[in-house]
Amino acid sequence: MKYHPLGHTGLLVSEICLGAMTFGSSKSPIWGSIAGLDQKASTGLVARALEAGVNFIDTADVYSEGHSEEHVGQAIRDIGVKRSDIVIATKCYGRVGKGVNDTGASRGHIMDSVARSLERLKTDHIDLYQIHAQDALTPVEETVRALDDLVSRGLVRYVGVSNWQAWKIMKALGIADSRGLARFESLQAYYSIAGRDLERDVVPLLKDQKVGLMVWSPLAGGLLSGKYGPDATGPEGARRTNFDFPPVNKERAWACVAAMREIAEAHGATVARVALAWILAKPFVTTVIIGAKTQEQLDDNLSAVDLELSHEEIEKLDHVSALPQEYPGWMVSRQSGDRRPHPKKK
Repeated sequence: MKYHPLGHTGLLVSEICLGAMTFGSSKSPIWGSIAGLDQKASTGLVARALEAGVNFIDTADVYSEGHSEEHVGQAIRDIGVKRSDIVIATKCYGRVGKGVNDTGASRGHIMDSVARSLERLKTDHIDLYQIHAQDALTPVEETVRALDDLVSRGLVRYVGVSNWQAWKIMKALGIADSRGLARFESLQAYYSIAGRDLERDVVPLLKDQKVGLMVWSPLAGGLLSGKYGPDATGPEGARRTNFDFPPVNKERAWACVAAMREIAEAHGATVARVALAWILAKPFVTTVIIGAKTQEQLDDNLSAVDLELSHEEIEKLDHVSALPQEYPGWMVSRQSGDRRPHPKKK
């Protein structure tokens, strides 16, 4: 297991992050199809991940209506791991009640949400607190200032966002830098070999501003696990069968799966492992969030850190999954070809 700094900080997090979306139970259509693990099963997955060197766990207040956070907090207590040896990340924004202010990134909702998350997690601080979505109503300044207050009070140590556009991340970073406030150190975003849209504008921003990338749904909701194909709907009860998310260009996805299957067979590995190894090889990726419902799934995903793809294999996968060029990208490439830095000769 390798460890990388979280954004522009000295906090080291494992290259694999255990996602707790499957923890807890819910009757809602969404969480009911994704979650379902009881406390014993959740604790077992946390213990196995820690044993493999994982020190990073990600959850959110909306996952199974708060049950996921409760399971994470209880698992850490049951296992007896030292609090300083584990990095806990959670999120707020989603609707957690029927009130008009029980959602969003306002100061009011952030302050209410962090108190409830601390209680469910059974801890006095959250290592990484993330805004789960963009809020079209709340001014960015209000959100950034509220998060800085949480850091100043010691309730939160670092802050980040999820599913934000590049321009809004940059605006928030500019506000934080100009006013001496806590800056966003991470972005949690969807990225997979079948969904590389992030590379257009967001990845260049992350590189330039030294913001870490936490990848969610690296297997595109299980679509890239190797269990699905153009002529199959997938195994009964599988997540994609009941909840077809995130949106993926299926034609491109099947081409990626076919290429990964060849490489997987050459390595004696699974397609899922190859998909994860491809992401782990990207230098701009800080950590990959993996979720599982069984020990077997978790073990296979964890073993991706030991799968080293050759340069030729990565090139093959890059080619089959390449994004079609869009404006202004194709114009930038056309006009700036002779203005790119050349590698220094040794």
